[in-house]
Amino acid sequence: MTTTARASVKNLAANKAYGMKSEGKVPTYLEQEVLSWSKEKIILKMYDLFIVSCKRGDVPKMSRVLVELMGALNFKYEETATRLYRLYEYCQRCIFQRKFDEALNIITELKNAWAKAFSLE
Repeated sequence: MTTTARASVKNLAANKAYGMKSEGKVPTYLEQEVLSWSKEKIILKMYDLFIVSCKRGDVPKMSRVLVELMGALNFKYEETATRLYRLYEYCQRCIFQRKFDEALNIITELKNAWAKAFSLE
């Protein structure tokens, strides 16, 4: 994951996880908490954000999360990154076709697999 992509994911995670103040800024203490997260925790939080957005039927948020996840892939590991990219693309198509349950199942399974692999919850 590039530094720019990681910063972008962290900013999006902070904004979505904790909400934004009326002037559009995340409180400093919350921003610092998010900036201290490992890349593994950020990925899990992005999956959580997708899951919550999916349950609410919030297509723009789901789409933004998928775009961020796609942008964060490290194509140095081509086979794995390509497969994940294709899954995220498929989820994108599902949400635009209003097949929320299908996208939700895929992302939930990915989240559970990564949580187990990272030994995080």
